[in-house]
Parts: sequence; C-alpha cells; structure tokens
Amino acid sequence: MEAAEVEFLAEQELVTIIPNFSLDRIYLIGGDLGPFNPGLPVQVPLWLAINLKQRQKCRLIPPEWMDVEKLEQIREQERNEDTFTPMPSPYYMELTKLLLNYAADNIPKADEIRTLVKDTWDTRIAKLRLSADSFVRQQEAHAKLDNLTLMEINTTGAFLTQALDHMYKLRTNLQPGGSAQSQDF
Repeated sequence: MEAAEVEFLAEQELVTIIPNFSLDRIYLIGGDLGPFNPGLPVQVPLWLAINLKQRQKCRLIPPEWMDVEKLEQIREQERNEDTFTPMPSPYYMELTKLLLNYAADNIPKADEIRTLVKDTWDTRIAKLRLSADSFVRQQEAHAKLDNLTLMEINTTGAFLTQALDHMYKLRTNLQPGGSAQSQDF
C-alpha cells in the first residue's frame, strides 16, 4: 500500500465542521450527510471538510485529541513505554498533516501541535526500527505489532519484507543439503 492510499483512507475519517451555509441532507454512496445549518456543528468526512474549507464555506473544529496538553501526554507516554502505545486516531499523522495544511487558522497552537505530533512520530519510528533490528538479529519467525498505524507499517514494511526475504535466501543457501547452486561454469 502506498502512502497516498493510506492518506485516501484517512480522508474518510469524520471531523466536525461549522458551516456558514444552509443545505438539506445530501445522500452519498458512503452515507447521508447533513443537514447543514449556519453555526450548527455537523460531522462530515475529512475530504468534504477540506473541500468546504477551501471554498470558505465552513470552519473546522479540530479533533479533541488535537490539543497541546493531550499531545504532550501522548508523546511522554510513548517515550516512556517500551511497547507501542495506542494512538488517539488510527490516522493521527495523516489527519494532522491535512488539517494543518488546509485549516491551520482553525487550530489553536498549530505549530506546537505539528511539533508534538512529529516528535511522537519520530519516537514511534525509532522504536519500530529498533524492533525490526532486534527481530532480524534474533532470527524470529513472527512478530506482534500492536498499536501501529497503517502509515507506520507502510513506512517500514517494504524495507522489512525485503530484509526478511534476503535473510531467507541466505539461510536456505547455508543449510546443509539446501538448494545451494554451484558457481561452476
């Protein structure tokens, strides 16, 4: 899965907006949305929220976890635990990126939030690399990856599968009676 595909999935997450227009309920394949009334909060998929924001038709309300104090707690918990801690959203990184790119004016302390989420991401990726290194060194057959997000798996997945494939080839060529090929011409 490509990063763009993960971002596409993240755009299906519901966010709250406050529209500045009136519109009856709209019927889409993915479900009904609305009605839209000025000043009344309504939940819509992120892709629609961004579209409406770009056309200056709404104000976005950041998710409740997108708060400096909560993100500081999450970052510290992630730094203190050896295992991966649950994230507030399975798409926390993508949501942060999209919301801060398109609606930073609606998010209090946007720069601090960007830094905290990036710090958390960096901590988790470093943990993931250490876990992968330990996994490969101990020649394990399987691993348990609890609390990882799709983007985190996507980031290291290609590297890890290639490394495991190379290890498999090396092991099968080194085993006695294996299918080691001769280099005779």
